[in-house]
Amino acid sequence: MSTERDIPLIVSVDDHVVEPPDLFERWLPEKFRNHPDAPRVERRGLASMTYRGGTKYDFVWDDDAPAADCWLYGDLIAPHKRHVAAVGFSRDEMTASPITYDEMRDGCYDPAARLADMDVDHVESSLCFPTMPRFCGQTFAEAADKDLALACVHAYNDWMVEEWCGDASGRLIPLCIVPLWDVDLAVAEIRRNAARGVTAVAFSEIPAKLGLPSLHSGYWEPFFAACAETGTIVCMHIGSSSQMPATSPDAPAAVAATLSFGNAMSSLCDYLFSGVLVRHPDLRLAYSEGQIGWVPYILERADDVWMEHRAWGGVRDLVPEPPSTYWFAQIYGCFFRDRHGLESLHRIGIDNVTYETDYPHTDSTWPDTRKIFTEQVVDLDDETVFKIARGNAIRMLRLDPATGRWPGA
Repeated sequence: MSTERDIPLIVSVDDHVVEPPDLFERWLPEKFRNHPDAPRVERRGLASMTYRGGTKYDFVWDDDAPAADCWLYGDLIAPHKRHVAAVGFSRDEMTASPITYDEMRDGCYDPAARLADMDVDHVESSLCFPTMPRFCGQTFAEAADKDLALACVHAYNDWMVEEWCGDASGRLIPLCIVPLWDVDLAVAEIRRNAARGVTAVAFSEIPAKLGLPSLHSGYWEPFFAACAETGTIVCMHIGSSSQMPATSPDAPAAVAATLSFGNAMSSLCDYLFSGVLVRHPDLRLAYSEGQIGWVPYILERADDVWMEHRAWGGVRDLVPEPPSTYWFAQIYGCFFRDRHGLESLHRIGIDNVTYETDYPHTDSTWPDTRKIFTEQVVDLDDETVFKIARGNAIRMLRLDPATGRWPGA
């Protein structure tokens, strides 16, 4: 079928923002702005980066080497890498080499430029995950000075709501973070942001891998209750447990990239058997960048385990219905390239699937999103196409049904 098919404007549920270098200088309370450990950006020569598995690299610094703009925060030095701000480069140029803001496309960090790039890409609105704080704010959770860390969380969220999304006519949808190290502070931040219209929060796919209490501990119950009460959807990006699946430390990064759905798969099993979704029937979850092709088998296997092994498996009294019941009622997946997943929609549910462009990462479909999306949905009817392109995302994020935009703008 021709790629000229009438495709509705897309609501992307997983993109990324590269925070501007002066964010914390402008948004931190005055008493923290001159703190010696406050986040700031410096330009440094970076001679080499060696991938060590997961999200770990070894860096060699050299003033005469190519420049990298680096976030400095406490003991952290985090250089920007080209594959994280990849749009505008050819595929062979999307390397893990250093990059400065001058070399990035402006849409990585400037909201007006981002809207222009969305116009090019047939995208109505966009939900963006953090970069410097990492996918769920674990940068601040790892910091020693928790007073400064809490101020940074508040500053980031204020910038996200008021500046990144503030003048975007609802086309940029706020995604906030919480202080992961204290559930009561997390609840307070959920409520603070919900009061100004925020409907989404970033959370770790597997908190225990961050050294935090597990889903099964009961620790997170107040957080889940607050999200359910306020209608705040819990968005979990691959890598939000600060690691990616890999076979060995010396495996090439391509192995982890291929297996990137693995943590989402593990996380889904955790939720299906935790009782969290049973106790909080109004809670909604979203898996970001995990794709959907693996979902049918996991649902089948979870149901089989529940049917055959629930007595010794510890879930007989915890999960009263087949686990797939909770997927269909409370969970969304998303994809950008997944033909197999689309062929399995009858197993996943046409109401449980959303789309993303992953701007500005190497996986991004920009600027060819309309073409790539159209080619994948060629065999689907118009009603299903509408749901996947925007309808399900509108419902998931409680956007304006008529416009597909954030009504809090």
